[in-house]
Amino acid sequence: MAKDETSKSETGKVDAPKPNGEAPMLKVLAQYVKDLSFENPGAPKSLGQRERAPDISINVNVNANPIAQNDFDVLLTLNAEAKDGSAVLFNVELVYGGVFRITNFPQEHMLPLLFIECPRLIFPFARQIVSEATRNGGFPPLMIDPIDFAQMFSQRMAEESARAKVSAPTN
Repeated sequence: MAKDETSKSETGKVDAPKPNGEAPMLKVLAQYVKDLSFENPGAPKSLGQRERAPDISINVNVNANPIAQNDFDVLLTLNAEAKDGSAVLFNVELVYGGVFRITNFPQEHMLPLLFIECPRLIFPFARQIVSEATRNGGFPPLMIDPIDFAQMFSQRMAEESARAKVSAPTN
């Protein structure tokens, strides 16, 4: 009896072809800036020396949408705001997209691929754009720390599961 599953190597990576003879493939077709905004509301006063480092908050979001049978648009949104007390020094927002072709993966691997692996591939490019925007705005380059997209995905799945339990009718 033939198996429909791919086999895994000792490292846990999928490496055997599917029954149709083709190996799983994740390919980046395009990358692009969908939206970029940099605000420096206090310039030029905000560009002077500070006694302490500003408070910086960073928010990250990932969305994915199908655009063809095997093609997906993955959007990585990065928002960073720097404040000195209540004064906003800068606010940068980037929506960075990638178009990915994903073939021959089992259906249960699709969400982790779209929400973990795809953003992990495009993050370094988005990080560079944010860094250059803050530098070009007159501030030291903002170097966003690496992001654990697997942890973000797990947290998102847990939140959606909790929401589903709350909205599920009770008997």
